[in-house]
Amino acid sequence: MASSLTDKLSRLVKEMRGQARITEANVTDMLREVRMALLEADVALPVVRDFIARVKEKALGQEVLGSLSPGQALVGIVNQELAATMGDGVSDINLAAQPPAVILMAGLQGAGKTTTTAKLAKHLIEKRRKKVLTVSGDVYRPAAIEQLKTVTAQAGAEWFPSTPDQKPVDIGLAALDYARKHFFDVLLVDTAGRLAIDEALMLEIKALHAALNPVETLFVVDAMQGQDAVNTARAFKEALPLTGIILTKTDGDSRGGAALSVRQVTGAPIKFAGTSEKIDGLEVFDAQRHAGRILGMGDILALVEQVTAGVDMAAAQKLAAKVKSGASFDLNDFLGQIQQMKQMGGLSSLMDKLPAAMAAKAGQVDMVRAEKDIKRKEGIIHSMTPLERSKPDIIKATRKRRIATGAGVQVQEVNRMLKEFEQMQDMMKKMKGGGMMKMMKRMGGMKGMPRMPF
Repeated sequence: MASSLTDKLSRLVKEMRGQARITEANVTDMLREVRMALLEADVALPVVRDFIARVKEKALGQEVLGSLSPGQALVGIVNQELAATMGDGVSDINLAAQPPAVILMAGLQGAGKTTTTAKLAKHLIEKRRKKVLTVSGDVYRPAAIEQLKTVTAQAGAEWFPSTPDQKPVDIGLAALDYARKHFFDVLLVDTAGRLAIDEALMLEIKALHAALNPVETLFVVDAMQGQDAVNTARAFKEALPLTGIILTKTDGDSRGGAALSVRQVTGAPIKFAGTSEKIDGLEVFDAQRHAGRILGMGDILALVEQVTAGVDMAAAQKLAAKVKSGASFDLNDFLGQIQQMKQMGGLSSLMDKLPAAMAAKAGQVDMVRAEKDIKRKEGIIHSMTPLERSKPDIIKATRKRRIATGAGVQVQEVNRMLKEFEQMQDMMKKMKGGGMMKMMKRMGGMKGMPRMPF
């Protein structure tokens, strides 16, 4: 959806350049393209009709202000209405209850409820400083209970055991009692899903909801489902008083379709979006920023947050002090820079948040190949001895052959990596004692900058 809508809008902005007013004719042309892009993304037809009507009403006859072209003004209106459709602003998780605050996770099988439960636990621990307990009420898939145990440990939360021979209501009440006695702030309850809506599923989750009286009932939906997501959301809304939505797999190709549909169908705010399969791949949903991504404007704020969260400030300061003192930049430092990039989520994750024009230019680089290149460099350094890492000058032909064999690469790969390391080492030497400005002047800005390790 994102690329399709971006392409269509970009073309229309160019076509409308030079026109003095937004007219019914150019609005109609643009909205025809927008309608097609939304329908191709599996946005529900009633949602599309309502969206188009609102944009048309706001756009017709509007004067073009300042230096904006009609195309740019229309994109602004579309951006504003996209955000309004998904729910303006940020809707935070509600924990205003006598501890433990119970959060019930609902949704179909395969939507990612279990992993999302652990992601939410990590978010509450790190961002809200809460003590979190998780429990699985999915007695139909024994693997689901074990999966929750595993991902809960990764999140740093505590897991309450359950077995397939227990009833979900009994599991939930036992976990709630344990959470009270051990002073947990939050109890996250993972529920059973089905491949499709059925009466037994709804009766079970209704009973669980009545027994636990959760402060939040979150509907977990796969953003790739499109039209099916709307039907599922409507069924769960009729059965439960949903308080929020979590979109999973928003890093897929058709992101946006479900986000536009489920908010309007359920009336419940979208609270979180799953951005990757990693345990920390969950971000608070901001409709304005998500609309910007759909329109190809990128999400620079999210990019800055991701980089800031991924950077080890202590390690960065230590390296800066080392360089300033004139100490040698070695392969351990080089490896540290590579690992910092990985902690930020990798190149593809950072690319996803760039504006479309910048991403298109950067996209000329083969991202898959670049990611593999990073892993190869890491493997080569890991194949070295501690002495070789701290004193790269001793790495001659025999050592290179041993390192290449250990890393499963050709000797040429080792030579290439060492060459890039030497370039960075030279740059670091020039930065000694505040020599960065002098170096930049000699280089004429960024021209001639040596390659980074990614």
